[in-house]
Amino acid sequence: MEPIEGDKADVVLGSRFLRQEDTQAVPPLKRFILRGAVLVNGLMTGLWLSDAHNGLRAFSAAAARSIRLRENGYAHATEIIAEIRRLKLRYVERPTHITYSSYAVSKGQSLWNSLNILIDLLLRKVFR
Repeated sequence: MEPIEGDKADVVLGSRFLRQEDTQAVPPLKRFILRGAVLVNGLMTGLWLSDAHNGLRAFSAAAARSIRLRENGYAHATEIIAEIRRLKLRYVERPTHITYSSYAVSKGQSLWNSLNILIDLLLRKVFR
């Protein structure tokens, strides 16, 4: 919250890929898929982040009020990034460490869901 409280950013985004030890904690296949998501998000939004689908996000009150979401699935993560760019919000990335316990992996989203996200994003672009 420090960048927001210090008026240095409107949005703080977590990243698993800013510190080597955090990157190594991400399972290899998931790391590969997430790197692909960075490419897709960058191409679709013009905003190049190190971690496209990290769930840790903090917004100033003004930023939260200004962002408009239409997606109802996991593609909202890319939509948030597009909104940050569209609204010219100031953003920073901060390192996060995620522990992938066997319980968390069993409850988390399937890597196959990345295809669903990609399809949602492409359909939204085509039928806009």
